[in-house]
Amino acid sequence: MTALAARPRVWLRDNGVYAAIVVLVVYNLLFTVNFATVANLNTQLVQVAPILIVALGMALVIGTEGVDLSVGSVMAIAAAILPLYLGYGLLPAIGLALVAGALCGLVNGTLVAVVGIQPIVATLALLVGGRGLALVFADGQLKDIRNDSLLELGAGKALGVPYVVLIAILLTVLVFLLVRYTTFGRQLVAVGGNRSASGLAGLPVRRVLMTTYVISGVLAAIAGVVATARLTASDPSSVGTLYELAAITAVVVGGTPLSGGKVRVLGTVAGALLMQLITATLIKHNLPDSTAQIVQAAIIVVAVYLQRSKAAA
Repeated sequence: MTALAARPRVWLRDNGVYAAIVVLVVYNLLFTVNFATVANLNTQLVQVAPILIVALGMALVIGTEGVDLSVGSVMAIAAAILPLYLGYGLLPAIGLALVAGALCGLVNGTLVAVVGIQPIVATLALLVGGRGLALVFADGQLKDIRNDSLLELGAGKALGVPYVVLIAILLTVLVFLLVRYTTFGRQLVAVGGNRSASGLAGLPVRRVLMTTYVISGVLAAIAGVVATARLTASDPSSVGTLYELAAITAVVVGGTPLSGGKVRVLGTVAGALLMQLITATLIKHNLPDSTAQIVQAAIIVVAVYLQRSKAAA
């Protein structure tokens, strides 16, 4: 393929997600009733916030040429632990939920970096066992949340912006700065690009991998806390269900290659927003959710194909 012929494909790979968002927004402005309202904007952003938080951690893991299938179960574990310790105050309860997420990430990172198990297998084990552990913590029951501070976190606003959205924005900025401007971020990308060469160059490959999975676990736990606050109940049987797939979708559609060596944080944000827009658009036009899933699947295939084309070149 000539360089001239490849240009449209390269542009589509790098900017297609942003173009798709613009097209969907324009379409909805023209044909969707009550789309351009503050209430609808808040609703869409609140719904996508937990997925985005999980996707940020997933982007880091995929940047190391790995994958974290356990994020949904980690969300469930955090949701199960949270109500157990709310009697001690909101901050201790959230802190323990985040510690649980970090420990889950540490287990995943150890299996991948030290034991040498493939990431998809290592995290699959926690995907299966983690939700069972969450159900044990919760005694298999849904627990209502009666803590006013936590409920305010899920439903409250600051200057008209939901707290949930502000948390997602803050975490996005932190992850962006981590990847772009820190030594750890550069090491992460290097390890993802070529793990063997990174080791020979003296980079702390094991430490980078373990830290990356710990960060992913903490972000998943934060998403679990946010989801629980929004639902006003802790339900480990449903919190985080299929979030691992939604996160991978956002990351891949946003342009982070599955082959590692690159992390597109802003692209991940755009990927999450695009998937949310697709779902909302189809539902508002009385199309079933199954149609949205089919459309999203097609977009994933196209995104992966464009990445494969780059690798083949």
